[in-house]
Amino acid sequence: MTAAVQVTRPRLVVLGSLNMDLLVRVPRAPQAGETLTGHTFATLPGGKGGNQAVSCARQGAQVSMVGRVGADAYGAALREALVRDGIAHHAVKSDAGPTGVALVMVDDSAQNRIVVIPGANGRLEIDAAQLRQELQGAAFLVTQLEAPLPAVLQAVAVARAANCRVLFNPSPVAPLPDTLWPDIDTLVLNEVEAAALTGSQVDSRAAALAAGLALRGRGVQRVVVTLGAQGAVAVDGDGGRFHPALAVTAIDTTAAGDTFTGALAVGLARGERFDAAVRRGIRAAAWCVTRLGAQPSIPDAAALDTLPWPDDWIAL
Repeated sequence: MTAAVQVTRPRLVVLGSLNMDLLVRVPRAPQAGETLTGHTFATLPGGKGGNQAVSCARQGAQVSMVGRVGADAYGAALREALVRDGIAHHAVKSDAGPTGVALVMVDDSAQNRIVVIPGANGRLEIDAAQLRQELQGAAFLVTQLEAPLPAVLQAVAVARAANCRVLFNPSPVAPLPDTLWPDIDTLVLNEVEAAALTGSQVDSRAAALAAGLALRGRGVQRVVVTLGAQGAVAVDGDGGRFHPALAVTAIDTTAAGDTFTGALAVGLARGERFDAAVRRGIRAAAWCVTRLGAQPSIPDAAALDTLPWPDDWIAL
């Protein structure tokens, strides 16, 4: 029986990084030792955790953010950005060290090169009692790997003990314990991450399906392998389906994966079928890549209404 789609705003808790993005637009990447004149520079809120929280909020969820910033101007600006999107930030801690930053270079072909300095993110620790309180009534804990792995593992354990589902984006990819997988309800990863975690090259729909099936075999309930401009492969107990991407002209791919993850989480939290939630994520990511910057490019639900639906999925 198909679950009814919730009409109320779902609650989601996002645990992860909060960075200030230092964004430079350049005609191309400079060579070693070369000084290159760029187009523009901007300072924008970002971080995988922050981006995913914003994506969830703009798609209509009630969101609580769990993270850490420094007691500096960047930390204050990141809190203000969360407030603008209606994201609760009382579980975002501050310390005397610097806030995390990301150096983002985007060239004229829309390719990005990113260096992350973790700063306060690297000192994130879990207050288990507070997290349990945050998770009460939440549909999902959404988390990634820009926070320390011990904190992520502890947060997942707290969520599962609280009967809260976990949506996990293992990015940037790192070795993970086998005990983690059965605690993951929904796994979202790109082809590079899927290859690293399965040991097999993921360069086609068939390879993405094989990776998804392998990860489900470890105990994960649902897997989405994103394939950039090609689309995504969704794998669950009913098998695998390929979801084609929308054809758009990309300007900046920064935060496209985070945008997809947040939109997918909201769809699932509302009770949408898995494939419908994947299509929601694809539309959100398509909007994102046609605009510059991380959080400025994340769409709200009304923006998605201006986009067509992608072609129907193909069984694999």
